[in-house]
Amino acid sequence: MPNLTEIEALKASVRGARVAADALTDVATSVEAIDTHDDVADAVLDDLQRLTLANAIAAQALRGLVETMLKRRGKLASAASETTGGGIDE
Repeated sequence: MPNLTEIEALKASVRGARVAADALTDVATSVEAIDTHDDVADAVLDDLQRLTLANAIAAQALRGLVETMLKRRGKLASAASETTGGGIDE
């Protein structure tokens, strides 16, 4: 049974990943508005650099926590084979 700390960490990780993903909404609007003949503004690239790093960190933190939870349950190997093996058991 998961402990309260694990559940709170999971909730916080999911919130962090969602906030990081939501932050891309504003810059996505700017990117979509760029004419194909124009260059990308430095400010947009700066925002993308910052936000993509935040997304990567948040996603990796969530992934690490989920893998830890799966490992504790003894399900990590089966979860990996389902996602990488196309459903074919080795």
